[in-house]
Amino acid sequence: MTDLNELLTGFTSGLAGMAKDFKDSPLEAARQASTRSAEALKALKEPVRTVARSGVKLTAISQGTAASLIELQTEIVTRALTQAAARLERATHTSTMAELMQEQAEALKAASEQMVADAQRAVQILREAGEGIGKIATDTYAHVTQPEAAPAAGKRKAGPARRARKTAH
Repeated sequence: MTDLNELLTGFTSGLAGMAKDFKDSPLEAARQASTRSAEALKALKEPVRTVARSGVKLTAISQGTAASLIELQTEIVTRALTQAAARLERATHTSTMAELMQEQAEALKAASEQMVADAQRAVQILREAGEGIGKIATDTYAHVTQPEAAPAAGKRKAGPARRARKTAH
């Protein structure tokens, strides 16, 4: 409760000071408020850029994931058609019903194993996408909430160009 009272007292005295400043010099108070607002707006540029870059990265992951899943689906359908045609051709060459049933049982077992493998590939594709999205989210959050963090190793912010000084001889 004491902390709340202190906070309210500080807030009240701050408002009182701002009101006094505004009363004594309204133009100067408006200038200071405008300066603070301009600085706050300038400070938003880098977080906005960071979020925009993250959006581009997320789009790339999304497109890559969709492409991988479509390729997997194409492989599954192509394989199923090829295997069905092969089974029909083999069926025409069987001489007994027992051979035909044996052929179908083997095909069913192989199809079941392939379905498991395909499902595992799909899960792996989605897992990799999830990991990529998690990394982007973590990096974006860290960059936006800690913009003063030092630049990564090997990267330097470009500063003003330095000129060589003339020295007196």
